[in-house]
Amino acid sequence: QVQLVESGGGLVQAGGSLRLSCAASGRTFSSYAMGWFRQVPGKEREFVAAISWGGRNTHYADSVKGRFTISRDNAKNTLYLQMSSLKPEDTAVYYCARTWAGTIRSAISDFISWGQGTQVTVSS
Repeated sequence: QVQLVESGGGLVQAGGSLRLSCAASGRTFSSYAMGWFRQVPGKEREFVAAISWGGRNTHYADSVKGRFTISRDNAKNTLYLQMSSLKPEDTAVYYCARTWAGTIRSAISDFISWGQGTQVTVSS
């Protein structure tokens, strides 16, 4: 079973940037589409971005389009989320997740493995 470990979260001022990483164990990372979600206390976990198995196709939530970039390095079994022009409303715990498919998915029910999350806090 794949294990996912996020890193790179922290405190940043509004307008700043952060890059999140998600290290995956196992030899099947490159076979599956991956995604990032985020959650704030008291709210449902929401979709942020997704990427196909080979990295050719990506999809973003409207709230982050143009500011966040998802990418992957299959040779390193690592998923990334480059976040720029951060806003206080981006504050959340960010989770990486693996789907059951190779093509892009955005529904939370399509993601079957999850990391433990990393906190991102954007101050105004």
